[in-house]
Amino acid sequence: FASYYGDHMVLQKKPSGAVVWGYGELGAVVTVTVSGAGGLIIMEKTAQVKGPSGTWTAVLDPMDQGGPYALAAEQGLENVTLRDIYFGDVWLCSGQSNMAMTVLQVANASQELAMASRYPYVRIFAAAPARSDVELEDLERIDLPWSIPTAENLGHGNFTYFSAVCWLLGRSLYEALGSPIGLMEVAWGGTPIEAWSSRRVLQECGLPEDTGRHIWVGKGGEEGPQSSLWRGACFNLKPAYTSPHQHLSGPQTPSVLWNAMIHPLLNMTLQGVAWYQGEANTLLHTDQYNCTFPALIADWRRAFHAGSAGQTEPLLPFGFVQLSTYRRQTADDSFARLRWHQTADLGVVPNARMPSTFMAVAMDLGDEHSPYGSIHPRDKQNVARRLLLGARAVAYGDKDLVFQGPYPTRAILEVTRGLLNVTYSQELVCRQRDAQAFEVCCSSQASPCRWLLAPVVAVGSRTVTLALSGCRTLVLGLRYAWAEWPCEYLACPLYNPQGLPAPPFL
Repeated sequence: FASYYGDHMVLQKKPSGAVVWGYGELGAVVTVTVSGAGGLIIMEKTAQVKGPSGTWTAVLDPMDQGGPYALAAEQGLENVTLRDIYFGDVWLCSGQSNMAMTVLQVANASQELAMASRYPYVRIFAAAPARSDVELEDLERIDLPWSIPTAENLGHGNFTYFSAVCWLLGRSLYEALGSPIGLMEVAWGGTPIEAWSSRRVLQECGLPEDTGRHIWVGKGGEEGPQSSLWRGACFNLKPAYTSPHQHLSGPQTPSVLWNAMIHPLLNMTLQGVAWYQGEANTLLHTDQYNCTFPALIADWRRAFHAGSAGQTEPLLPFGFVQLSTYRRQTADDSFARLRWHQTADLGVVPNARMPSTFMAVAMDLGDEHSPYGSIHPRDKQNVARRLLLGARAVAYGDKDLVFQGPYPTRAILEVTRGLLNVTYSQELVCRQRDAQAFEVCCSSQASPCRWLLAPVVAVGSRTVTLALSGCRTLVLGLRYAWAEWPCEYLACPLYNPQGLPAPPFL
């Protein structure tokens, strides 16, 4: 079998068929069996080993959720058997250090770790960080083989395994659905989207496909991935040629993580993807993210669909976390621009450019006193709760679920009264009436824009009325929460009654 198959794993249940593959002697026939209780064979498949890679692939018949089963591959006298296999839903979790943060590092960590044993049917796997200049067939290394969750493997060490966002989402999915859940963590701190992108994505967005090799230097002068600090705490490392506060600690070279960490997994049948990345792109190609992110989603979908012989859905559900916060009172708007670009400049998902996606807004979850740096907030429970709502609505078709916050549908200017009335898509709950969150572009020309605060003078059930007292010329634009740290903890100005924040917009 390929390196990422193993005992205790979860394979995708019906309506899709799980794909299994491995290595063998060229031309040989491999027999794959699934056995139930007492060794009773309930499924048998044959596959031929093909060149030049010497691999075989078998698509299993769609299986109901449940287990345990044994999965065996036999070639001549050789036999490999994997045990305690369950069929359920498989989710891939990827991104940079906020995805790599372990359960050990989050709020209420001891309580979360103590609860691990309650979830024996949520199985976890973590790939080791690796990079490659060419697309690999199989993973080079594995940090955590398929395992039943324990306090030890959910909190192995800072920024190692297992991902808190991934675990909390998977645990919540299990509670909501009752189906076994398989979680695959594939993350590396301080990495830009370009490293996770195939050459196809880079070409589509007009980005260079090879920026050359970079050497990264730790505080103590250690170089590269051998450094003990390399694994992910991006505030601990600085590029050798930039200022100390910048948080690019992992490899930047285009496609190296796609090649080594995503491409090897393409045969896997998946239910969905969870993604938490973007901080690194506040420093690199920020304004190309409105191309690279939708292009990466579309490219991963095509690649997983093809790699799994059509078993992974063409519109593989793709959830992501919108950027949280980093610094207070900074004039830099790169975080605000990146949040906007995460929605393909449309403000809300799913949308025409990003179908079958869902987003967890996180700008109200800032954590100034996080021991891992303010860029790593510890409240991953609310992140996971918001992702769960999106997953249930988008990936599992729960049409009655409210899974996103209120979004403006129109704005009407009352010139004589100096007011702007903004209508929202949902009922509003105002938590911070005096927050300086709305701004208007008050200029005679659109660029450069002169942005002025627009105080809130009234909040109705679905409307916000803003005062334009400082604006004596044309109002050419409106924006909300356009700052790196736009609001206090769980106290943005606008939410819906379900407690979901209104996302930022421009």
